[in-house]
Amino acid sequence: MEFNRNHYFLIGVIILFLGVEFRQVESFVLTPELTNFLAKRTGHPVAAVSAVTRSILQMEKPVFITTTVKPPEWIGWCFLSVGAVLVLHSWAMPKPGG
Repeated sequence: MEFNRNHYFLIGVIILFLGVEFRQVESFVLTPELTNFLAKRTGHPVAAVSAVTRSILQMEKPVFITTTVKPPEWIGWCFLSVGAVLVLHSWAMPKPGG
């Protein structure tokens, strides 16, 4: 599949909105389920601590640990820049089928 100007425009707008989102948000708090999923997939010690704690305390439910992610300030500007370039590039391309 070949990208035409509509594809570039859509991708640019999505990345532009992501940039606005990252500029407006200071941090993200991940749910306990996502934190445990990521810890198990990456081999992070949180997964091991969770399993050991459950076995020591004889708990049926997993330990709920949340993670706060603070994205760097530059990432919002980066997404805004790339999105703006893609949108402007889509305007410079010829129309599809024409």
